[in-house]
Amino acid sequence: MFIQTENTPNPSTLKFLPGREVMPAGTADFGSAEAATRSPLAAKLFTVDGVASVFLGGDFITVGKTEAATWGTLKPLLLSAIMDFFTAGLLPVINEGTEKVSDGEETDIVRQIKELLDTRVRPAVAQDGGDIIFRSFDDGIVYVHLQGACSGCPSSTATLKHGIENMLKYYVPEVVAVQAVD
Repeated sequence: MFIQTENTPNPSTLKFLPGREVMPAGTADFGSAEAATRSPLAAKLFTVDGVASVFLGGDFITVGKTEAATWGTLKPLLLSAIMDFFTAGLLPVINEGTEKVSDGEETDIVRQIKELLDTRVRPAVAQDGGDIIFRSFDDGIVYVHLQGACSGCPSSTATLKHGIENMLKYYVPEVVAVQAVD
């Protein structure tokens, strides 16, 4: 098994590409070892000292490190842990379905926003090792949650305001702003 790695715009995260499916559907974001109990893979990665977060995507794993940790030390340990997990056949990667956000009744505007996020934004942020999740639309403001490498990335605010917000405003005139929420 050959696992590729890619740098992300966030210097505190690294993207691992195991060359196989990681999540059959959706994504999963874990900000602590306690939160990772439903994922044997994420739990295994949190045993590596210096891991701060784990994000599981369709065909990639994004790991965030603590400030004190270095990629020179972490990278080989994480590569080994990922390889051991997949070669041992310790599937599934996650023991239950991914979290779903209930939006209640969807309006045409919300459907438009979600479609734009899914088709134009999500593929781009996935390339950087992250994801964007629609949370709500209220009084012209689109609330989104950034995950993986996008969470805490120094350039995420600029991307959110200048890229995503401008695109949504162009296609959906009812949108006046986009804000990230936890």
